Amino acid sequence: MDLLQEALNSITPLDEKAMAKAKERQDQLTKPAGSLGVLEEISVQLAGIVGNVINDVGNKTVIVMAGDHGVVDEGVSAFPKEVTPQMVANFVNGGAAINVLSRHVGAKVVVVDVGVAVPIEDESVISRKVRSGTANFVKEPAMLREEAVKALETGIEIAYQQVDDGVNLLATGDMGIGNTTPSSAILVALTGRPVDGLVGRGTGIGNGDLDHKKKVITDAIDLLKPNKNDPIDVLAKIGGLEIGGLAGLIIGAAARRVPVVIDGFISGVAALIANRINPLCKGYMIASHVSVEPGHRLILEELGLKPMLHMDMRLGEGAGAVLAMGMVEAAAKIIKEMATFTEANISEKEEGK
Repeated sequence: MDLLQEALNSITPLDEKAMAKAKERQDQLTKPAGSLGVLEEISVQLAGIVGNVINDVGNKTVIVMAGDHGVVDEGVSAFPKEVTPQMVANFVNGGAAINVLSRHVGAKVVVVDVGVAVPIEDESVISRKVRSGTANFVKEPAMLREEAVKALETGIEIAYQQVDDGVNLLATGDMGIGNTTPSSAILVALTGRPVDGLVGRGTGIGNGDLDHKKKVITDAIDLLKPNKNDPIDVLAKIGGLEIGGLAGLIIGAAARRVPVVIDGFISGVAALIANRINPLCKGYMIASHVSVEPGHRLILEELGLKPMLHMDMRLGEGAGAVLAMGMVEAAAKIIKEMATFTEANISEKEEGK
């Protein structure tokens, strides 16, 4: 808890002066004011995050947190639990979608075992296993509160390590078979919204299984009564270790004033937890895309984040986030490399016209 509290205390509001200077420079560039839309907004946000008008975000890394879920025993996923470590191996071997897309944008993939049910022996995976998967939260809390805090602190530690290694743009990724169920449960618990309309098909379950998934979530919340005013209690009772790890990553990035690109539904729930713990976290988040998972749109609305991409994606892994990393880097390059009207000897728009 000491590390968590230290990180939370380190988070400060965005630098308003730097943002004003960035906006002023954007208006001097050789284009109509505001014509680059979200790219301009991101460059101003980056200025507020880092404290400089001109920023380099070329050292890009996506953190894929991996963990298993006891609730998979209830038949809420189309895939068995064994797929989690198999996909971790696929990440390590460079054969997953996140590897392809990361190579495309020049980002590094870092895989963290925060709670896979079986031992992961590969040395290229960062081992931070809090426990070997969560418990089945239909019968008991997913984890102890101390374990939820440890998952959060694991994410903070990883963020600090990456920043110390020179990373200046982070992205969130996840791997955990069945993790749309705890994510949906967290969303229901934190928002108080009814389960209908918030719970999606995850990896592709059918209508009957979807109804069962909704009942599993409702039954768990009725049994464990997570306190919506205590996000760590919610995480511990009905959450996941990789979700906690990602929430911690976001907190750590905010504490170190580094932008973090948020992926889809699972990452969005982690972002919601981080923001409920400390609302200043929101300023350091950049939303990549809007997922097909129905609850994701609500999360973005809750956080007040505008997604860049509408690609009908629902993979996880950080796929949408790494695609958006290229746009964030483009935003940083525009304000750095584009000429002003004065530099290019181009006449500016006349006042009043």
